[in-house]
Amino acid sequence: MSTTKVAMIGVGSISGIYLDNITTMFKEIELIGVCDLIRERAENAKEKYHIPKIYDTMYDAFADEEVDIVLNLTRPYEHFDVTKAALEAGKHVYSEKPLAATLEEGKALVELAEEKQLMLGGAPDTFLGAGIQTCRKLIDDGFIGTPVGAAAFMICRGHESWHPDPEFYYKHGGGPMMDMGPYYLTALVNMLGGVSGVTGVTKKSFEQRTITSEEKCGTVVDVDVPTYVTGILNFDSGAIGTIFTTFDVHYDTQARLEIYGSKGTLICPDPNYFEGPVQLFRPEEGEYREMPLVFDYKENSRALGLADMAKAIQTNREFRADYMQTLHVLEILTSFEKSSDNRAYLPLQTKYKRKAPMKNNQIHGILD
Repeated sequence: MSTTKVAMIGVGSISGIYLDNITTMFKEIELIGVCDLIRERAENAKEKYHIPKIYDTMYDAFADEEVDIVLNLTRPYEHFDVTKAALEAGKHVYSEKPLAATLEEGKALVELAEEKQLMLGGAPDTFLGAGIQTCRKLIDDGFIGTPVGAAAFMICRGHESWHPDPEFYYKHGGGPMMDMGPYYLTALVNMLGGVSGVTGVTKKSFEQRTITSEEKCGTVVDVDVPTYVTGILNFDSGAIGTIFTTFDVHYDTQARLEIYGSKGTLICPDPNYFEGPVQLFRPEEGEYREMPLVFDYKENSRALGLADMAKAIQTNREFRADYMQTLHVLEILTSFEKSSDNRAYLPLQTKYKRKAPMKNNQIHGILD
């Protein structure tokens, strides 16, 4: 079986699940090299996962003729520079979320990818998992009637109590909407379609945060981004959605993602995961009923989107997590603060059309 060859740039905390899944789950992609500014991380990955190459710099990876796709796992504010350099070198790029830290950066990357005729896209790919794909099918098949609204909530007190290096969550490219919003918004547009405009109200509740996790305990971080973000979404279909993300609230459980229809309500799984319970409420039944998951990839399947990109390259079909999706989501993410600053409704510039739903394949790890 031929494989699409991948170089990983950035071997930080998120890389572990990618390394596991690329080397054991997905059969049509092959990781041939890794690169990290902290060389020890790359060396550890090479030894544990039997990776052939370590690149001294990312430019060495981009110059490697064997590499088909660059997997960009750097920090959010680094996404633009890494992706831009990889595209300029003629490589397809799959990036962790978000596509870039600003809409202007995202547009520049899309223009470059189109000029070079290269694929560009990326995370989150949780929407391709069993949970959200099952929800999409239930909606498309009319189980809740015509969608009229949606509500999404991500509520927590921030990452400084447990994350080993949480400072970047409060810097440019960070914050609860840029960090966790992509999961919710990507799920929402896949279930309900594109967004035509937004209204936002945002604030920074605390000027500083103190890290209490062990590695940097006591370090004081200046907060540079909004940490309490509320938004209203006007979907192209006419449905109205609300989204709320915060790093400022003490909360004992994970809030819900809900889709409201003319004939019922759907409680969706946490879009940060690939599975989770799907509950359908219909008034004639009078109670919530858990629906069976009817798609593959229930486990943590990060790199599923990367495998989908590889299949799209191999077969010349559409890529489900392409730049039209990641750019549209990026514009939504960044528009809430702009709307709040201007105290005005903000029409969106980008357009979005849903790609094909997932198809089940007989062999786990090989896509349609």
